[in-house]
Amino acid sequence: MDLITQFKNYIKQHDLFTQKDKLLLALSGGLDSVVLCELCHRCDFDVEVLHMNFQLREAESERDAAFVEKLAQQYTWPFHLKKTQAAAESERLRKGIQETARLLRYDWFEACRVDIATASGKRTWVLTAHHLDDNIETSVMHFFRGTGIAGLRGMLPVQGNVVRPLLFASRQQLQQFAKEQQLTWVEDSSNLLETYARNYVRHSLLTTAERIYPDLQNRLAGNLARFAETEALYKQAIAWHRKQLVEQKGNEMHLPVLKLKKTIPLQSVLYELLQPYGFQATQLPDVMSLLDAETGRFVASATHRILRNRAWLVVSPTDTIDAVTILIDGPGLYTFPGGELQLTEREYRKEEGLETDATTAILDARKISFPLLLRKWKTADYFYPLGMRKKKKIARFLIDQKKSKIDKEKIWVLEAQHRICWVVGHRIDDRFRVLPATSKVLGLKWKPA
Repeated sequence: MDLITQFKNYIKQHDLFTQKDKLLLALSGGLDSVVLCELCHRCDFDVEVLHMNFQLREAESERDAAFVEKLAQQYTWPFHLKKTQAAAESERLRKGIQETARLLRYDWFEACRVDIATASGKRTWVLTAHHLDDNIETSVMHFFRGTGIAGLRGMLPVQGNVVRPLLFASRQQLQQFAKEQQLTWVEDSSNLLETYARNYVRHSLLTTAERIYPDLQNRLAGNLARFAETEALYKQAIAWHRKQLVEQKGNEMHLPVLKLKKTIPLQSVLYELLQPYGFQATQLPDVMSLLDAETGRFVASATHRILRNRAWLVVSPTDTIDAVTILIDGPGLYTFPGGELQLTEREYRKEEGLETDATTAILDARKISFPLLLRKWKTADYFYPLGMRKKKKIARFLIDQKKSKIDKEKIWVLEAQHRICWVVGHRIDDRFRVLPATSKVLGLKWKPA
């Protein structure tokens, strides 16, 4: 079967796009993108061309841009060029060149897609020329980095608004087609540098493996297909576990410790639940240790924190303005949905007195051990109001304070080692009051939102 027929069949099999759609070809000028151009031309699709010049290879980058523009002109397709300083952006974002280039590229592709779709009124897709060899390399790289099942199955034909209609074809097939059609393309010299992980996998790792397994490509292509089907079953199982385990409270995910301990397979379920919050597979042992840890222990990613809070693991944003449970790990200023809380630790002298207003509390620092928890009050909560020797449920305390239902919803409490030390803005707990023997105090100042 010739490549054009395979191309048409693949598009139909995966319902990628139709003759009525607008296709934006993301072209580098290399072999695979030139073949994609010719195939789309032969199929008479409505095409526009996108090319991003990262200005990383000086004259060669300019050569590539000029080549792609000329190619678009040959097919009489509109051409869109974006120049950017990828190296400078890499420093600014503190990311590697390859990752930065990918982010810049796809952000621009999507911006173009939205603009062109709006102007044309057509369903619009971004097409990349990734092929079977690329997909195998991606799967192998994910395997060595550490990944879930989604990483092993590689790239999909459609992800969001990006379509990859050449995933069925090997590089050898593309080369044969280009030779038959007398197509010309440009070579990216950086593709030969093994300092890039993908190039090492391509030129060294897979080439060496092929000496042992001559049919390696067919074997790995079969793996990709099986992993894709395995992922479908895997997702069904994860969805079931998610339904059993997750309690979503605002921006927080609450996981019951007892149920987690009985979950099989625990590591895979935890990985899938936590991966969207920036946690890595290498952090799983630390996360699992929280199941037997005391309240206040936590594990953090770049954006979130998993906190052991009594019978729960609470996953919340590290940006406390979005969290419902705030970890207070020492003196300082903490911003939360209820406002700002300033904690200061200082020496205490009896002569200074303890005059406070509703937004201020002074506690005996000897009775406080960090971390503290700042959270919304719960129905079962109780404390010992200042001056009282008997405990009182916070629900009854708020009724006595004649708080409306709306007012009650705004109440926060500060908890120290499972004991509430302050109903924020109302009353401290008598167990934490300043005594004649107190030498150091923890000052709390609340600024309401």
